[in-house]
Amino acid sequence: MTETILKENADAPAGFFESEAAGLRWLAEAETDGGARIARVVSVDVGRIELERIREAAPTPGAARAFGVALARTHAAGADAFGAAPDGWNGPGFIGKRPQAYAREQRWGGFYARTRVLPFLGIAVEAGNLTADERRTVEDACALIAGGAFDDADPPARIHGDLWAGNVLFSPDGVVLIDPAAHGGHRETDLAMLALFGAPFLEEMLAGYASEHPLHDGWRERVPVHQLHPLAVHAAGHGRGYGVQLARAARATLALA
Repeated sequence: MTETILKENADAPAGFFESEAAGLRWLAEAETDGGARIARVVSVDVGRIELERIREAAPTPGAARAFGVALARTHAAGADAFGAAPDGWNGPGFIGKRPQAYAREQRWGGFYARTRVLPFLGIAVEAGNLTADERRTVEDACALIAGGAFDDADPPARIHGDLWAGNVLFSPDGVVLIDPAAHGGHRETDLAMLALFGAPFLEEMLAGYASEHPLHDGWRERVPVHQLHPLAVHAAGHGRGYGVQLARAARATLALA
């Protein structure tokens, strides 16, 4: 019998756990083509979700490299558009506990700036975590992004969307992913979030990824572009330090122009 874990919150926003389940199931569709392993949804209802319990193990370079390969295959499963919700899901989206809109755009830059960075700036300023001058710097970076400076020919990827180390569980059978904010996005966004919060054996993950899907030239220089989203989310509610980092990433983005 599979061990499970139950997450409950009677005060969760409408669609919160259902959105999580939709994202997990959508990502799991790629497993048949060698994509990353995803925690199984056992059941979901209003205010609760029951998931497969993942038995954790110590991270290893081999498991990290294999995960990089699998993540590239998950991304390759694709999405209908940039910002697209998981197939079949018509409800709200979230990043952590914060609402986050879906979209259906053909250009990555416009989607990313408008729905992944800008919505969190006012909240961050109101919280005292981002100054007015810093906000203008981030808005300038978003204008550059929305103008297509970092768009490329890659189609929308099927991304996890909240791929920090805490959502990357090493098990005896390899890496398993949990807690997505899944949507159609850019491959480099997931990789940038792994780098932001320090995933174990990150270079092995990246090497595995590149062996399956080589990244475009200059991807390391573009990491700050793709970190604007998680930094904006954190600046909205996790302290002044994230506002400082957000402004720094915005300046690095502008320097690429």
